[in-house]
Amino acid sequence: MITENLKLTGHVTVAINDEVVQEIPNLVVTAGKGYVASRMKDTTAGAMSHMAVGTDSTAAAAGDTALGAESGRVALTSSTVSANVITYVATFPAGTATAALTEAAILNASSGGTMLCRTVYATVNKGSSDAMTITWSITAS
Repeated sequence: MITENLKLTGHVTVAINDEVVQEIPNLVVTAGKGYVASRMKDTTAGAMSHMAVGTDSTAAAAGDTALGAESGRVALTSSTVSANVITYVATFPAGTATAALTEAAILNASSGGTMLCRTVYATVNKGSSDAMTITWSITAS
């Protein structure tokens, strides 16, 4: 009998003005797992295209479908696949999502949409003149 378990795990790096300030794991939420299964069957679900950040520090849960308190959302700067790892990168420019940020997510729309994954982290204070880059890698194993 062959037994396989497909596992999706993620790692998030947050940098302010090119200095890494956080490195954290993430949670692929239930809706995100459903999205992955849907994309294996067909391509009717839109590709992941945006990253959002917010100020809610409630722990990430499998049933999450949105950030608790979204502060800003931007289009992905890039998304690349290498072997079994997909890496998403987004830059929040100066003046965007200026707040004491504690959560982030990847979604497939400029508003609403399907959430792939969410993470909660120690407060990152993004000032009005700061640029923040988030690099999010998800490994299928």
